[in-house]
Amino acid sequence: MTRSISIVIPAFNEQVRLPDTLRRVERYLQESNWAFHEILVVDDGSTDATCDAATVFAAANPNIRVLRNPGNRGKGFSVRHGMLEARGEWRLFSDADLSAPIEELEKLWPAVAQGKNEIAIGSRALDRSLIGVHQPGYRETMGRVFNAVMRAATGLPISDTQCGFKLFRGDVAREVFSRQILERFGFDAEVLYIASRRHYRIAEVPVRWNHVEGSKVGMLTGLHAFGELAEIRLNSLRGKYR
Repeated sequence: MTRSISIVIPAFNEQVRLPDTLRRVERYLQESNWAFHEILVVDDGSTDATCDAATVFAAANPNIRVLRNPGNRGKGFSVRHGMLEARGEWRLFSDADLSAPIEELEKLWPAVAQGKNEIAIGSRALDRSLIGVHQPGYRETMGRVFNAVMRAATGLPISDTQCGFKLFRGDVAREVFSRQILERFGFDAEVLYIASRRHYRIAEVPVRWNHVEGSKVGMLTGLHAFGELAEIRLNSLRGKYR
């Protein structure tokens, strides 16, 4: 099976963390045996020097590309932008803070390598002993409640839809993300719902994970994601994912 990968990194005001993230990802890719690789940084209308920082790396490394959204559109828009522009036979999106270390890709790969699954997603819920630094208590509680509501709304038998570390086969990524509607933090559940409705197999894999200070997900953002679960259900009833 082809070992060709694109890694999509959505970034909003990440000028401080992004350089180290790009160094770590590129070092991992150089030391691995992917036949082709690329890194796509998707700048979501940052108001700091995120785009400049990424452009510096891209100028020195042809494997790095910088994409710019038309203003601040949200993480979901950024990931869709990157996944549809990517060229790899496999496409991973990863949070810019590398809360799931890039090396955890080696855990996702066996789940798809033999054609058993088309998608592999990192999970914090399957083995919580792998969490090194936990989120604040209120956020962990909100995450559990969100997952319960998500299961009721979508029927997805997934323990953690929100971990920002997901691997898609390239053709599947094109089919799923081209149907994505939500542009903010409810998009994770949406794309997995779309994939499930199209009968793609999803493997949930426990990964190492650490909470990193500076998260863009606040209380109001988290509450908005609950409303987006209703949107997913409504969009499905209206046939928008066909």
